[in-house]
Amino acid sequence: MGIEASEKEPENKDEVDVRPSVSFELLNAIDHPVLISSFGEVKPLEMTVLSAQVSGEVISWHPNFVAGGLVKRGDILFRIEKDAYEAALLQAEAEISLAEATLIEEQARQKVAMNESRNLPATQVSDLYLRKPQVLSAQAQLKSAQAKYRIAQRDLENCDVKAPYDALVISRDIGTGQFVSMGTKVAEINNIEAAEIIFPVAGFDSKFLPSSINDNPATITTKELVSVSRDAYLQRDLGVVNQVTRMNHLVVRVDDPYSLNTKLPSLKFGTYVEVSFAGKELKNVFKVPQTLVNNRKVWLLDENQQLQSHAVEVIREEGSFFYISSGLKENDKLVMTLPEYPQNGMAVKVIGKANNPLASATN
Repeated sequence: MGIEASEKEPENKDEVDVRPSVSFELLNAIDHPVLISSFGEVKPLEMTVLSAQVSGEVISWHPNFVAGGLVKRGDILFRIEKDAYEAALLQAEAEISLAEATLIEEQARQKVAMNESRNLPATQVSDLYLRKPQVLSAQAQLKSAQAKYRIAQRDLENCDVKAPYDALVISRDIGTGQFVSMGTKVAEINNIEAAEIIFPVAGFDSKFLPSSINDNPATITTKELVSVSRDAYLQRDLGVVNQVTRMNHLVVRVDDPYSLNTKLPSLKFGTYVEVSFAGKELKNVFKVPQTLVNNRKVWLLDENQQLQSHAVEVIREEGSFFYISSGLKENDKLVMTLPEYPQNGMAVKVIGKANNPLASATN
């Protein structure tokens, strides 16, 4: 009885669950518009070397007609002394008046000759008698005078050299009082009504380009301390593959890069920018963080709360995500937190759904 009294009661021990803990997310298929991005340099739409079209002395120039100055289409960049060209225009006007008078006189004589020819035999009436050559000569003289007038008028107008477009002045090679000859280079300007960025498209992005390139919207972003974004549009495909990089090249255009007519931030020529635009839309794909894909496989949780490895096909990589086209199905349980050494058929303990970026996949 004493031995039995001193015997300890057996302890009731609970079984220890040694299964590793995991969390999961339910997968949902989405339609995802592909975002294609690349880099390029902002360049002017066109560059023009201005030359004088008439000879003469420079008498004045626009205050903004200096290196770095901005001028608008139609602004007078500089003026050339006009006296000689105004005189030439007056002389051309006088020649027109003289030619018109000569023509009127010859037409009157022709009318008299035609009236007289009615009383003459047909054999005596010739073109010379009817003054047809004289009238044609007078008409030719009038046309020649009119041509000289147009040239004189053009030369006079060319004394005021105007900006052919909204422009950034790169250099100016003349000054007040300087004599310039016809054809002399006077300045170099760049068109700022629009700018272009030529950028490469990598091979893995080429298959996701939109079916129609022209006029598709795009966004341009600078990679500086203070980032600047501007709306743009795809303009064209250069139509060739670079022999060195084997890449296609596209052109995107942005209007008014220097914001001459708007209050948008300016985009200077030579700036290195990122170009982004929407490509094709991926249908019924699954958005999965790259960290969960290893050797093109992901881990799923089956109905018995066991791990199963599934091979998948990654169709697209963007940022920190893979877009998977096959190997997964709707409402599959994607394991978000894996044990250290996962194995097929490993029993696990589910601790609930994970807070992860997949929640944004339905957006």
